Amino acid sequence: MDDWKKALAQSVVKPKDLAAHLGVDPKDIEEIVGDYPMRITPTVLATIKAKGDAIWKQVVPDPAEMEDFEAEDDPLEEDLMSPVPHLVHRYPDRVLLMVTNQCPIYCRFCTRKRLVGKPGFLKKGELDRAIAYLREHTEVRDVILSGGDPLLLPDHLLERVLKALRSIPHLELIRIGSRVPGSLPQRITPQLCEIVKQYHPIYMNLHFNHPDELTPEVKAACGMLADAGVPLGAQTVLLRGVNDDPEIMKRLMHQLLLARVKPYYLYQADLTKGTNHFRTTVETGMEIIRALQGHTSGMAVPHFVIDAPGGGGKIPILPPEYLVHLDEDGAILRNYENKTFRYPQPDNGGRRELPMVGARRAADSCGDGGYEDL
Repeated sequence: MDDWKKALAQSVVKPKDLAAHLGVDPKDIEEIVGDYPMRITPTVLATIKAKGDAIWKQVVPDPAEMEDFEAEDDPLEEDLMSPVPHLVHRYPDRVLLMVTNQCPIYCRFCTRKRLVGKPGFLKKGELDRAIAYLREHTEVRDVILSGGDPLLLPDHLLERVLKALRSIPHLELIRIGSRVPGSLPQRITPQLCEIVKQYHPIYMNLHFNHPDELTPEVKAACGMLADAGVPLGAQTVLLRGVNDDPEIMKRLMHQLLLARVKPYYLYQADLTKGTNHFRTTVETGMEIIRALQGHTSGMAVPHFVIDAPGGGGKIPILPPEYLVHLDEDGAILRNYENKTFRYPQPDNGGRRELPMVGARRAADSCGDGGYEDL
């Protein structure tokens, strides 16, 4: 058995095992695990320092998950945007292909809490239907492999998916969303890297929420992927009691860059059933961006986004005071030191250009608190 499969098999999945490792009363979590599976890999278990710490909160079942009755199972309406099974087509030029419901760990805040934990991988017939759909839709240039976690597919199945996608002439980019490097670094093997190198350009967006997750082993796994020519981005979810603090977030972003991973998205937590005890205010995320912008490298500042309920897609959010006012004469801007600057519009010799309608309307209606329409 491969080392990564051995490590995965040693994961904590049963309440009684969690009691042995962390002293949790099995009776407190049996009902939760019945509805929402648990898996904690040895790597993640080793990073838990104390009961209720940032890693604990992400992976240990909490009774609050069962008290969330009113939220939706599928707030992003992915199921309604699925023209064929396992494929979501929300944006014009890109699709999401869910190749498994298995994950190395089951995050307690997962937006697909309704799906993860079910056994099995994408079957050949299901892959064939997805490929047929993509062949017909020539506007699609970008496919994101997701799930579950695509890197839990055995090498031969992952290569089957990559090879099938690369047979589509108009498909330019393949992206993989994964939490494997941070929770099961043993999976990042030379063999996996050799497979990936055959199907470039491949990008990966890795999931990290706290600086303690960036252990030496995790950084080494990220380095192997980077050495294989894979550009790495990080997706982070803003979570109450985990990373809703500017200094923790800054440390996370710095550790990501040291691991050769570019911070990409900071997500406001979704309105998913069983997860709402993790949600923070939107202002919390904006304050974190304020604390990063100008106070550290621009490389370390992710896009703060809300994945709009009802399938509206990702909407970027910026603190409103950056663009104070915008009109045909120029822009009034405020920097991280709260200093104001004017940037003049170009002289177009009397010619009129199309106005930035959304930004002007937002600035006019909000005065000094004008919010740029992104």
